[in-house]
Amino acid sequence: MRRSLVFLASVLLACSCLLAQTALAAAPELKRARDAIAVLDKVMRIPEQSIPQSMLDNAHAIAIIPNVVKAGFMFGGRFGRGLISVRGPDGVWSNPSFVTIAGGSFGFQAGVQSTDVVLVFVTQHGVDSIVHSKFTLGVDASVAAGPVGRTAEASTDEKLKAEIYSYSRARGLFAGVALDGAVLQIDRRSNEAIYGSYATAQGIFDGKVSNPPAPIVDFRDRLEEYSASKRYRPLDRNPPAPQSEAPAPQPAQTTPIKGG
Repeated sequence: MRRSLVFLASVLLACSCLLAQTALAAAPELKRARDAIAVLDKVMRIPEQSIPQSMLDNAHAIAIIPNVVKAGFMFGGRFGRGLISVRGPDGVWSNPSFVTIAGGSFGFQAGVQSTDVVLVFVTQHGVDSIVHSKFTLGVDASVAAGPVGRTAEASTDEKLKAEIYSYSRARGLFAGVALDGAVLQIDRRSNEAIYGSYATAQGIFDGKVSNPPAPIVDFRDRLEEYSASKRYRPLDRNPPAPQSEAPAPQPAQTTPIKGG
């Protein structure tokens, strides 16, 4: 009996240590998810300075990379880690995959050491590019500085033709930013830390992972909150036309009775 209790205690202790090590290993990724949520909240807090609602409603994917930092003094290189979620055909956002971004031609404000980056994918081609391999913004997928605020709503669908629209937030200001030449790729190590060994971006987007931690679920839910259209399904490019009213009933015609 005593040996059984000792064995059971040893198993419980080993399990506790394993869980603690797993939580510790995933701590940076969970903090990154919380930071990304905070970035989205701050961006959408002021409608006049936010991403246009029509662009969010029709986005195929959204990536948020908080705290992109300057990586060098001579060439101004930048590096950051963040998350990206894609929207399925039913309009529901996926669990996020972790990504990295790096490059030397970021059009940030002079002297800014750290900034937040938001990428809005408006075509499926851009999403396919990041799923299958790393790609270069402006080379493998067209990218442009995104419009902001309510005044951009009317022109968003008609005048903007890029596949990805990029934004930055620094010193409290949120605006479109040039990101040509930046390399975006899947962060496999972070994905495995959160979702387990052999987790792939495609598997994450397809819902083939289970029981993600709360901050990961919160990131997905926050995207739902900010981008779900109230009028029709998010990916429905052609909203249903209003139903026509039924024709009013016509009075019955009677045939006059002849003679008699």
